Amino acid sequence: MREVTRAIVLWCPDWPVIAACRADPGLAEDTPIALMEKGVVFACSATARADGVRRGLRMREAQSRCPQLEVLPYDPVLDERAFEPVLAAIEELAPGVQPLRPGTFLLRARGPARYYGGEEQAAAELLRCLEGLGLPDARAGIADGPFAAGQAARSTGAARVRVIPAGGSAAFLAPLPIAQLGLTELTPLLRRLGLHTLGDLAALDRLDVRERFGERGEHAHDLAGGLDGAAVVPRTPPKQLDRTIEFEPPLDRVDQVTFAVRGTAEQFVGGLTKAGLVCTTLRVEVTDEAGRISERSWLHPRLFTAGDVVDRVRWQLQGSGALDPGLASPIVRVGLVPEAVDDIGHHEDGLWGGGADERIHHGLTRVQSMLGHEAVLTATIGGGRGLTERQVLVPWGDRPVGASRAEQPWPGSLPAPAPSTVFEVPRPVAVLTVEGDTVEVTDRGDLTAPIAFFSPTGRPHDAREVGSWAGPWPVRERWWDATLARAMHRFQLVDADGTAWLLRLASGGWFAEARYD
Repeated sequence: MREVTRAIVLWCPDWPVIAACRADPGLAEDTPIALMEKGVVFACSATARADGVRRGLRMREAQSRCPQLEVLPYDPVLDERAFEPVLAAIEELAPGVQPLRPGTFLLRARGPARYYGGEEQAAAELLRCLEGLGLPDARAGIADGPFAAGQAARSTGAARVRVIPAGGSAAFLAPLPIAQLGLTELTPLLRRLGLHTLGDLAALDRLDVRERFGERGEHAHDLAGGLDGAAVVPRTPPKQLDRTIEFEPPLDRVDQVTFAVRGTAEQFVGGLTKAGLVCTTLRVEVTDEAGRISERSWLHPRLFTAGDVVDRVRWQLQGSGALDPGLASPIVRVGLVPEAVDDIGHHEDGLWGGGADERIHHGLTRVQSMLGHEAVLTATIGGGRGLTERQVLVPWGDRPVGASRAEQPWPGSLPAPAPSTVFEVPRPVAVLTVEGDTVEVTDRGDLTAPIAFFSPTGRPHDAREVGSWAGPWPVRERWWDATLARAMHRFQLVDADGTAWLLRLASGGWFAEARYD
């Protein structure tokens, strides 16, 4: 067994809620907040817990307990991004920090204790640093091993610091419930065997536990007995690839901001190149004089150059794409953050250059820079049952969206081969019987009469004979939503000229969705 390391755990309660509030300055401190993930509460604020909201509740139950509850989606990327400055500040005081998860991090106790004159003094200094970062409720726990230190941090009470003496971790952990191990599969079995506390598990023979529960049981036995041999693995601080520029006095024109950002954009791209990287996803953060922050992530099919970065800043400032150079509020700061990077070797030009595709890209990008981000669009295939729903237009230069939705199963969608001509607006047509009456579909899905004639214009005198047809195939979507519900029947039909059509019969009559040319 490895030697047990004396460890310090710093814990920031309700960190996901704190990160969400920092991203949205409009939220008041006393607002009851719940962050939802997969339909259940992932985290909630103290004011929400006072009204009975708990982690794991479904949204409706949480809102019934607290009608004023502010429901927000949980964003793990935002969680980690907001925690990065906290880690950097702690590393300035005590290098060798290991982040366990956003809001909780671990470090060896020996170095800080020797520097600050004791373990408790070191914890107090680290907590003062967190207070300066706006985290007055942070807690610190010191014990033998990361597990015991984490439990100590969560049981500090009003003192905010709890130090478990060396060799006393087993006695400290003994009365804690067995669920503190966090082993969802093993905990119910241990309870059925009568082991309700960590002390009950630690009292068993270690070899017997290993034979009965394997390596996971042996590891749980070590944790319960205060023999956590996990080492502290300091993180390697990431390279500072982002760049910021501040304006004093603030700038209130788009052209002024973009001109000032150009030098920073060149530094941004140059720093990435020096590190052997290129940026493929860029986040632009714009802060105005009132303190409001506008964030947007921009995608690129290749890599961002300095000119591309300047264009994205201008498009974000213009908002809707209008060419008005004025701004609603003066800008005091612009930040450039590489959200996704790639090795520069994957984006080197070939021996003879990039060819025609590169010239097309530069030409269309030039048009965008003059007319706006959404002035040049390209079509991609998304998900959906209708043909028009699958046509997704994205601005040129952005990576296609909706590819994951396109790969998902869509029961009721049209099978391959797809029609070559899809009408943007379905065209009214007429489908007639031999007597000239309109063909209908009964509630049982049967035709009122065989299809004999088809008019692509919807006028009876343009009707032509039908060579063959197939259908109906019923499609019913969102029956639970009265506003979005849709029901129709699809048909495939070949007229006397040999032209194949995709038709649909809905409450409004017959329409042609597409044509097989």
